[in-house]
Amino acid sequence: MRKILIVSGIIIAVIIAVCGVKSIVHSKKEYKIQKEIAGSLIRFHVRANSDSDEDQNLKIKVKNEIVTYLRKRMDGVTALDEARKILYDDSDFIRNMAVAAVRAAGYDYDVKVHFTEEYFPLKQYGDMSFPPGEYEAFRVDIGDAEGRNWWCVLFPPLCFVDSTLSVVPDSSKDSFRVLLSEEAYRTVTMKSLSSGNCRIRFKYFKFLNKIFE
Repeated sequence: MRKILIVSGIIIAVIIAVCGVKSIVHSKKEYKIQKEIAGSLIRFHVRANSDSDEDQNLKIKVKNEIVTYLRKRMDGVTALDEARKILYDDSDFIRNMAVAAVRAAGYDYDVKVHFTEEYFPLKQYGDMSFPPGEYEAFRVDIGDAEGRNWWCVLFPPLCFVDSTLSVVPDSSKDSFRVLLSEEAYRTVTMKSLSSGNCRIRFKYFKFLNKIFE
């Protein structure tokens, strides 16, 4: 019995070590894929003044104005640098548009428009999924910008696709297929969702299986 316990202890120690290494490798792989995805797109981020119903409704009005404008400006844009230049060049115009929408709604909030690098949690858009991490974002801050935000992917242009759809059209996904490696593309289209967990099953030391459930 003592020998069995010793052998079991050695086996468990080896498995923990192997699973730990596998977890590290998996984390590095996920990090690399996230960096590739982040380096290929620009997110659009609108922050409301507060979480009040009025400020949240205002956020949607501002968002709608900007998205309607950018739909035309970004039409046919296929390069990240080109998309970024359009946004830089039009920043003042977009801010003025947002301020006009705020004033028309009866508020005197200031509006800030700028590029930023910020952390985004895991986000799902229809049947596309964007891993958590740092992303470049074109951000519009309304007032104190302390309320719930609205977001989309501005380039490639998912902002112009109905976010309530359960499946993003293939025509929209094609833009990502061109920009991303096959592995990164599978990640955002939710075709590669392995958790990276280390699962072990024993044929003879069956009592150990419960430890690794």
